[in-house]
Amino acid sequence: MAITREAALHQLLPLGYNLEVEAIREKEYPQLTDCVYLDHAGTTLYPKSGIEAFSADLCSNLYGNPHSPSAPSQLSTKRVENVRLRVLQYFNASPEDFDVVFCANATAAMKLVTEAFSALEGGWSYRYHADAHTSLVGIREIAKDHRYFRNDIEVEDWLQQPRTDSETETAVFAWPAQSNLTGRRCPWEWAQKLRTAHPNYYSLLDAAALVSTAPLDLSDVQSAPDFTVLSFYKIFGFPNLGALIVRRASGDILRGRKYFGGGTVDALTIGKNFWARKKEDPHSYLEDGTIPFHSIIALDSMMTAQERLYGSIHNISKHAFALGKLAYEQMSNLEHSNGRKVVHFYGGGNYDSSLSQGPTISFNLLKPDGSWVGYAEFEKLASVKKIHLRVGGMCNPGGMEAYIGIKPWEVEQNYAAGHVCSDDHDIMNGKPTGAIRISLGAMSTVDDILAFVNFLDEFYTDKVAVPLDFGTAIHGGPKAIVDSLIIYPIKSCGGFKIPSGVSWSIKPHGLSWDREWCLVHLGTGASLNQKAYNKMTTVRPSINLDTGMLTVSIHNRSDIKPLQIPLSAKPADLKNLHSSASRVCGDKITALTYNDPEIVDFFSTAVGVPCTLARFPAESTSRNYKPHLAKNGSAAGSNGRRNPNILLSNESPILVINTSSIDALNQHIASTNGKQAKPDVFRANIVLRNVAEEDEPYAEDTWKRLKIGSEHFDLLGPCRRCHMVCIDQDTAEKNEEPFVTLAKTRMIGGKVLFGQHATHVSNPNSGTRGEATIKVGDLVEVLTGTGDDSCSSSGASSEPEVEVSAPFPVAVAPTSPPPSPPVAKSGGFFQSLVSSRRWSRRVK
Repeated sequence: MAITREAALHQLLPLGYNLEVEAIREKEYPQLTDCVYLDHAGTTLYPKSGIEAFSADLCSNLYGNPHSPSAPSQLSTKRVENVRLRVLQYFNASPEDFDVVFCANATAAMKLVTEAFSALEGGWSYRYHADAHTSLVGIREIAKDHRYFRNDIEVEDWLQQPRTDSETETAVFAWPAQSNLTGRRCPWEWAQKLRTAHPNYYSLLDAAALVSTAPLDLSDVQSAPDFTVLSFYKIFGFPNLGALIVRRASGDILRGRKYFGGGTVDALTIGKNFWARKKEDPHSYLEDGTIPFHSIIALDSMMTAQERLYGSIHNISKHAFALGKLAYEQMSNLEHSNGRKVVHFYGGGNYDSSLSQGPTISFNLLKPDGSWVGYAEFEKLASVKKIHLRVGGMCNPGGMEAYIGIKPWEVEQNYAAGHVCSDDHDIMNGKPTGAIRISLGAMSTVDDILAFVNFLDEFYTDKVAVPLDFGTAIHGGPKAIVDSLIIYPIKSCGGFKIPSGVSWSIKPHGLSWDREWCLVHLGTGASLNQKAYNKMTTVRPSINLDTGMLTVSIHNRSDIKPLQIPLSAKPADLKNLHSSASRVCGDKITALTYNDPEIVDFFSTAVGVPCTLARFPAESTSRNYKPHLAKNGSAAGSNGRRNPNILLSNESPILVINTSSIDALNQHIASTNGKQAKPDVFRANIVLRNVAEEDEPYAEDTWKRLKIGSEHFDLLGPCRRCHMVCIDQDTAEKNEEPFVTLAKTRMIGGKVLFGQHATHVSNPNSGTRGEATIKVGDLVEVLTGTGDDSCSSSGASSEPEVEVSAPFPVAVAPTSPPPSPPVAKSGGFFQSLVSSRRWSRRVK
């Protein structure tokens, strides 16, 4: 049973939970209204009063470039130096022993150190902890040789080993103060031990993850690292600024850096190889060019705001740690009905002391059968519920190997198979490719934790399985008709309904003119989509075959004249278009872009981003449907052809949905008073309506082949859904539904599925005839067999039925249990297919 708010507060308050944060949050963080933010390890959030104070400062003072002798410039210099001292005081660092070098972020600070060591004659060696951020790992490529330590024990063993005679060359040892993946905190005393055991080594501490919610104490210069890097936005939310804190006793080695920028030299000649580097503080010869003085001044305002609101970083540390402990314990308590744990944690978890653990938790979720829930699918639902967190590899390759068990050869294998950082390949070969991470901060509250744990309990914890009977599968004669036909001439924009009575031609790549155009960003060339640009729904294309024109209008903008684009793809009509590279759903394509200023202005105005129209003519298509959709697990189509062509659609030539399934979905949505789903949010090409006496929702899950009118279509597999279905196609507004209910009722094999991908196939018995067409009102028959010459109409699928449990609670009335299904074939598509005759739901 979930903990109550009162019980949670009773546990939190003795640990240092700041009850005043709840009032502070309402006043200072309006951006957090109606959402749960759990990515403070990425960046914490800035308070409203801090931004207002910075704005007022800029509006009341005149700041100039610090390199000038003018009064405004000297004011900037004074402010920068005051902030530099304040930063040292924040970390209890004496200005006599340390200096602050401002830079873009922690990674830029690492590069500064690396540049200096790279100038050493004879090279240098590099050692680093495996639980390091990618930026710390990347230093190895510049060192003469490198080695990593897999864990703390290996580091301790190395530090206790006597120094060898060969170990005399300059070297660097780097480690994270806190793992950005798990929140586990590494020993602080390594810097002092290193200085004693290996005096030829310099210490480089990545403190970026630690300082977001914990104090960094540099008061003991003898035990402090030589170089400490951090990012201020992780502490204060703003500005985007970082720093390198240099231990002055170790700073001389940084003088050897080859590059020099403006402001870092005292004299130089343009031709003769003479120049004199500044000899003062490290920041004087390391801060190249004009420093980001406005950002540094902003840092002053944000430090003041943090002190005023929270008192000290020590208070923040206790507050965040208490919440992390509560979250970990409550997540640990989640169990499926069979007793198996819902959450599998990675590392960390030692909440006995904040010395060993920070308020960061990494994990993956498990289904009742012990298989993994994909983190990419999880993030989609969390985003719909306005829960913001981090998923993926977290830029921590060593953590992925140590905690998740992804071996180096698997990383290479996954990459060869198409997996790259930040894509949605969340499970490969039965193993997660990343994790889910939540992290707490100064403005996190107990309500954030309770909301997140309740979210896990509601959507990812199964209760008691109750069978639900959906009746028998379609067999026999016509059972449905084509209710509507829709094409989407411009990818991700509004649909065009084919008028009733019009026979629309079918091409190998789908319905004619479907997704032949797209909008591309003028800067990146990437194809735009509704998930990122909701206003694309207002772009309404229509096709007029009589005039040969694509007409494009903007919904509710009568002041903007519609565009007329010729449909013809003849060379003469395309000669003014520019060929350019673009990317659609991970595929590289060459599209023809429209450079006419009128067209550019039209679409840029409609979408609110600089973009233009691009065309991918059917004759030039080289894209194919995604083979993972094939029901039999093969890359070949069911008719023996390999990979039907597609234009700019995401995965397949045609998408089919069934209004009976939409009605069933809306019944569940109605039970929670959610917004009803319209068919257009699913962006299907063919919408079927049942005409049989018995309504059969999700019957399409078991169909293999359809005869629509006189044409035949193979069904390739179910359509994976994302939160794009939550965008209202009339208003461009985002809602929770229907994705939330789909996640409860249609989560199959870890994916949210609705609708069926399809491709047109020729009827081998039809002989020679004219162009294939389809129209509204065509009768639909369900056929058995795929690839046989009969194409005969008969009963439901001959594949054995498989009962699949949807691991989410849905309130349904129990029915009498159906007979046990046959054993499924191993490895086939039907192991994850929901039978239309019967499948299990979970209820509380």
